[in-house]
Amino acid sequence: MSGEDTEIERILAAFKLDHYSVLGVQPGIATADVNKLYRKKSLLIHPDKTTHPRAVEAFDLLKKASGSLQNDKERKQLDQIWTDARKVLIRENKWAEDDDRLRGDEFLVSWRAKVRELLIEEEFIRRVELKKQQNEELKKRKEKEAEIEQRQEEKRLKDSWESRREERVSSWRKFTDKNEKKKKKRKGVLV
Repeated sequence: MSGEDTEIERILAAFKLDHYSVLGVQPGIATADVNKLYRKKSLLIHPDKTTHPRAVEAFDLLKKASGSLQNDKERKQLDQIWTDARKVLIRENKWAEDDDRLRGDEFLVSWRAKVRELLIEEEFIRRVELKKQQNEELKKRKEKEAEIEQRQEEKRLKDSWESRREERVSSWRKFTDKNEKKKKKRKGVLV
């Protein structure tokens, strides 16, 4: 397996929401270094320069990760999650802030796992909120459609009522004329 294929497989195996893992770096890397690293890795795994079947997918992930780490807002959110994960691990293990175990590879593995856990929680919450928002929008749209339909039905009934006015008036006149004729006939008989 060549270096390109190894890097493509590493990128595809990395947790997609953790852009540091996709690039294969630690938090705290400078933005300029992110850009340099992206250029280097993108040249290595570019779909036009390698025959790997999933090179396009890996390249897109790398591009997205680089863009996110160059965006200050997204980077601050990710850095905050890394900080929170570190604090949670320290609290769970009851370690001091300057404990030597925080510098080892074992801690780095558990730190990445905790970051992954927090990112999954955050993504789940984001998707639940998005679904809730979509349901609210759908409900509002249905209410609007029902209101419009109701207005159209009321207008149709009103128009129907108005269009049959002459018919109702003429039938009422016929009815009252018949009654007047009957009354006149009765009056004549009674007299």
